Amino acid sequence: MDFKTATLPNPADKQIQEEFNQWAAAGRGDEMEAHHSDITEQTLALMDLEPADRVLDLGCGTGWASRRMARTAAEVTGLDVADEMLRRAEQTSAEGDNVRYVWGSAEKIPAADNYFSKVLSVESFYYYADQGKALDELRRVMAPAGKLFILINLYKDNHYSLRWVTELKVPVHARSEAEYEELLRAHGFRDVAAHRIPDRSPTPETYSGKWFKNAEELRDFKRIGALLLIATK
Repeated sequence: MDFKTATLPNPADKQIQEEFNQWAAAGRGDEMEAHHSDITEQTLALMDLEPADRVLDLGCGTGWASRRMARTAAEVTGLDVADEMLRRAEQTSAEGDNVRYVWGSAEKIPAADNYFSKVLSVESFYYYADQGKALDELRRVMAPAGKLFILINLYKDNHYSLRWVTELKVPVHARSEAEYEELLRAHGFRDVAAHRIPDRSPTPETYSGKWFKNAEELRDFKRIGALLLIATK
């Protein structure tokens, strides 16, 4: 399927598209499910999905969270700017699923006003060049009293995550929990709340990756947890 059906609103989206198409080609999109499975499952429990829900998965990647939500929700739309990620999502989803994948930007979502009852964004929101515009666009496509759930590991209050800022090949925002709460309120969201979601997945006794000095640091990073922002239109 050709997902390139719209014009990207800014050069930053093009940069994100190119980078994450490379991630997809290298199989890194599939790794995201393993890395974020536990914190996402905890978030899905808080979303209290219902059979009538129409859900937007913003920055869906290979669609693994979309497919999980589709077990309950009436309809799930996975949106991503990386067309190679979406192609892989299509290949994985079974024919006839209540999931569709759409190519587009967080600043220009191809959906009608007041459409989605719930929105989930896992590990993508800090990449968006103009987060305020993205929030304005989300409010447009969300139904009245719709609920927004933003789950991110990169934020100021988890100091380990700040190591990624200079290593990533695309610019990112590193805001604090309080700064995100203020941003959401400034763009018209109400009932804004922040939660910490610890990662309960097993940690190996010996760590051999690049981001942490040892397994104890990784355990501490997981203990501090991801930031989950919840807000209502």
